Amino acid sequence: MMQTLSKTWWLLVVCGVLEATYSVMNFFMVRPDGSLALRTFVNGRGAIVNMGMLALAAGACTVAAGIWSSRNGQSWLLVLNGLAFSALGLIFMFWRGPLAFRTIALLIVVMAMSIGIYEWATARMLRSHPADEWLLGAAGVVSLGFALVFLAFVFRWIKPEPASPSQTLIWMGSYFGFSAICMLWLGLRLYSLRASGGRHSEGGAMHGFA
Repeated sequence: MMQTLSKTWWLLVVCGVLEATYSVMNFFMVRPDGSLALRTFVNGRGAIVNMGMLALAAGACTVAAGIWSSRNGQSWLLVLNGLAFSALGLIFMFWRGPLAFRTIALLIVVMAMSIGIYEWATARMLRSHPADEWLLGAAGVVSLGFALVFLAFVFRWIKPEPASPSQTLIWMGSYFGFSAICMLWLGLRLYSLRASGGRHSEGGAMHGFA
């Protein structure tokens, strides 16, 4: 299982880079005076299409990583995360009408919840490696925290301020920035294990990683 999963390290790294770029684009769409260039979402199709392409590519990489490591019992969570991200990308690329933030927030809930459960479940398998266990466990908790925040947006427990719509992009940029860090760390960690030349065998302490 470990050998199969380690082959997906580059897909996770590519996904992390794409998510990092997506996060930066969200932050750049907030004007210095604190107001949001909301017209970019409505009229500036070029920016939206570019963000959609990034989201679709990142989602495809995550789905591919999940399918490639299908022997892993938690791989379906990666596939679910990637499908939700791909759906977000397709919406940005092809949707022409008004788009409620609740729709975007719901997709992010699915992404954050699936990757959070994935990270938390994986951390429980790594009790003999405290550093990896702690990092993945903490990442899972933070991901679930993001899921709760966006769920609050969906049910209107938290309402974006009409006078400051930049709040939504700041939340989105923050989530995707955090997700990028997690993907990059996981991918590079898998690469380091792959490069170690078998120090961690399937029967060893790292069995079942991720």
